[in-house]
Amino acid sequence: MKCLIIGSGPAGYTAAIYAGRANMQPVLYCGMQMGGQLTQTTIVENFPGYPEGVDANQMMMELRQQAERFGADIRDGVITKVDFSKRPYVLTTDRGEELEAETVIIATGASAKYLGLDDEKKYNGAGVSACATCDGFFYRKKTVAVVGGGDTACEEAVYLAQLCQKVYMIVRKPFLRASDIMKKRVENNEKIEILYEHNTAGLYGDGKVEGAHLIKRKGEADEERYDLPIDGFFLAIGHKPNTDIFREWLDLDETGYIKTQGDSTRTNIPGVFAAGDCADPHYRQAIVAAGSGCKAALEAERFLQTI
Repeated sequence: MKCLIIGSGPAGYTAAIYAGRANMQPVLYCGMQMGGQLTQTTIVENFPGYPEGVDANQMMMELRQQAERFGADIRDGVITKVDFSKRPYVLTTDRGEELEAETVIIATGASAKYLGLDDEKKYNGAGVSACATCDGFFYRKKTVAVVGGGDTACEEAVYLAQLCQKVYMIVRKPFLRASDIMKKRVENNEKIEILYEHNTAGLYGDGKVEGAHLIKRKGEADEERYDLPIDGFFLAIGHKPNTDIFREWLDLDETGYIKTQGDSTRTNIPGVFAAGDCADPHYRQAIVAAGSGCKAALEAERFLQTI
């Protein structure tokens, strides 16, 4: 095939739209999360062209339909192995099928980070979640905590405040890292209480989360430890790029984001391009991902013209 796209977020679908229009007959594998991270949120307010906002799942479905309209072959499945030693490149699916591609666009996105507590695994699905919009419904009129102090944490807290009786924000630093507009939203919400300079030591409960063991001002002379009764524990502390299968072949930074050349989407392997959050440690916005998906498809088209 001329072009294989890995991932179905804004970057992957946009790449498929442009590659389809360029008659590259792109094949796109959706990966673990069809529609990408955006499907874990509710209303998207900052994507151009939607003055009233748009439902995230609706937007991603429309992007998919647009890609299909231009001939993209969109398939369920996950790419589990790649061989970039020579072209055509060989990629293996989770069903063991081997695919050959002249160009590859990687748009695998990133996944939510966890604190690394044993209790997160113990209570996974029983009070621990990394997606408020996926699981918030189950905590209606209950008390929950959100871990993190950035825009994502604030957004999750505001969303949960619409459903829950009480929302605590557990923030390690003495301030929020979020944008001013998100700070104001949480600070002005009477259902949200921000616990600054707090760390989570663990969780407790009989079969499900019933509370968190917290440490206030950890390591200081006035360190305080106490238990906070909660029904749900939501993680919003950042993301890890989904790039492990490319580690053998591609240049990555210390966190695992794919390094691209200059302002292009080119990687160190000719004909392999990276777009979206898997190569973006800075912005992590849908519109930026979509733009980079466009760039990747245009660059893949030009590459094919040179071989």
